[in-house]
Amino acid sequence: MNIRVLIIEDDPMVIEVNTQFVNNVPGFQVCGTAKTSGEALKKLRDARYHLALLDIYLPDMDGVTLLREIRKKGIGIDVIMVTAAQDAEIIQNVFRYGAVDYIIKPFKFNRLKRALESYADMHKCFQKSVLNQSELDKLTMTRITSGRETETLPKGLNQVTFKQVLICLLKEGNNLSAEEVAGKLGLARVTARRYLEYLESIGKVRAKFQYGSVGRPVKRYFIKNENEN
Repeated sequence: MNIRVLIIEDDPMVIEVNTQFVNNVPGFQVCGTAKTSGEALKKLRDARYHLALLDIYLPDMDGVTLLREIRKKGIGIDVIMVTAAQDAEIIQNVFRYGAVDYIIKPFKFNRLKRALESYADMHKCFQKSVLNQSELDKLTMTRITSGRETETLPKGLNQVTFKQVLICLLKEGNNLSAEEVAGKLGLARVTARRYLEYLESIGKVRAKFQYGSVGRPVKRYFIKNENEN
């Protein structure tokens, strides 16, 4: 049985493109669309969907508020946020309200494809009546993608600190050195550098050297745009 998807988006052209994208991923089918939060809530009451692709910028109620309403009403649907919003606080709240992924517009098909395939694995796992620890670990471990196969964090790195480093770069407007990240997060400089160098190695951040009048150049890191090669 296909995973039933509801697209909540007010731009007709985006709806058409995202519908084609979703329907091109095996096991998924767009079964409804909504251009407002009110229409989305009505469709969620009247029909059974497994997954919603939700934009933040809607005409009647923003997508974050809608997500919160969905949770308050106990509607059983998973959500992937698909939006142009890049504010770190908004992103943090979206994950607090239980979104399974966050995709920033504009994005490439492969990014959505990876998100849907990852969701399909989770959806399949939850069809079981009981999960063992190994299965739970696969669901909860942070997976990093770099345009190739998904992979878990290397030994010695943990998902909590990894997320903290990413959020730090987002909140501070990027362009931070390892020493600055360490100071903001209360980490050892060598620890911050390990996470930043790993992020650079998988293509999630870029780095550049800042040269001063004296002393060694400082390596500074910033989030790589999804559309950069």
